[in-house]
Amino acid sequence: MGKSRTPRRGAGSAEAVVEAVDGGLAELIPDRDRARAWTLLIDGAPQSYVDLDDPAYLSFEYQRRLGHVIDLAAPAGKPVQAVHLGGGALTLARYVAATRPRSTQQVVEFDAALVQLVRRELPLDPNARIRVRSTDARAGLAKLPEGWADLVVADVFSGARTPAHLTSTEFLDEVRRALRPGGIYAANLADGPPLAHLRGQIATVAARFTELALIADPTVLRGKRFGNAVLVASDHPLPLAELTRRAASDPHPGRVQHGRELTDFTGGAVPVTDAAAVASPAPPPSVFR
Repeated sequence: MGKSRTPRRGAGSAEAVVEAVDGGLAELIPDRDRARAWTLLIDGAPQSYVDLDDPAYLSFEYQRRLGHVIDLAAPAGKPVQAVHLGGGALTLARYVAATRPRSTQQVVEFDAALVQLVRRELPLDPNARIRVRSTDARAGLAKLPEGWADLVVADVFSGARTPAHLTSTEFLDEVRRALRPGGIYAANLADGPPLAHLRGQIATVAARFTELALIADPTVLRGKRFGNAVLVASDHPLPLAELTRRAASDPHPGRVQHGRELTDFTGGAVPVTDAAAVASPAPPPSVFR
């Protein structure tokens, strides 16, 4: 596999690592302001940010929102059993390991070459109970025992789009099977005006879970720009007040929608099945400029 490498490491002097992986061209770009922090890009699209010295630091807006969900999924510091569909640089698995020691985690990342790159350049804490499977997200989910997970996080993108087979009610049946009663499902979704994909995903999740909340930038919710939204679901009540408080206090404040407001937002969208599923829309080129 072709690769281009430049001199490595050294606080403040690390150079980018560029390498072809299964999903395209991966770049690990050092953060000049944080000695051992890196951004992972695939074909120019930012995928993950990792600070090896501070794995509890979440730089990306949507990952901070997923971090809030992780923080509120169980009492502070309590170990959980977590599944991450989509691995990237393993940012959220590292976050769980740092904030909830002794947690047991399964990461399902299709791109085996990317996993090798990340393991080599951004090594995991050897004491972290993180297992990485290089397989399709839905296939990996199907291998988990029923009721195994306290938390399932979906953050799967191929070419900056969520694959169609991870957007359906049949996929969510597998999520529900893997979750214990009261477990939480959280998905990173990306969409822009007219938000048809996002509305359809809310309707789809609502067909399988009784409690839902959506966290997003107000300008995304108003259909003013392309962006990320975090959809949270459970069959037990969600910690809405605390989610709302945390999202509002972020550097880029987010808004939480739930209940009737969220139902109205879907605008009559219907649940997506495997037969009708399509990938999420591609972001406009301007998003990554």
